[in-house]
Amino acid sequence: MKRGEKVVVTGFGTFMVRRRAARKGRNPQTGAEIQIPATKTPGFTAGKSLKRLVK
Repeated sequence: MKRGEKVVVTGFGTFMVRRRAARKGRNPQTGAEIQIPATKTPGFTAGKSLKRLVK
C-alpha cells in the first residue's frame, strides 16, 4: 500500500490508498476559515465472503 498499490486478501477484502482532495474547513475556536491540504488515507472494501459472514 505504501507504493500506492492495492492489497487483495482473498475471501476477506481489498485494502487500498484513497486520496482526499484539498478542502476548506473552519477553526472551531476562532471561526476562521482554513485550507485543509489533500491527504492519502487507507481504505478497505469487504469481499463477498466477509459480507456473507457478517450478515
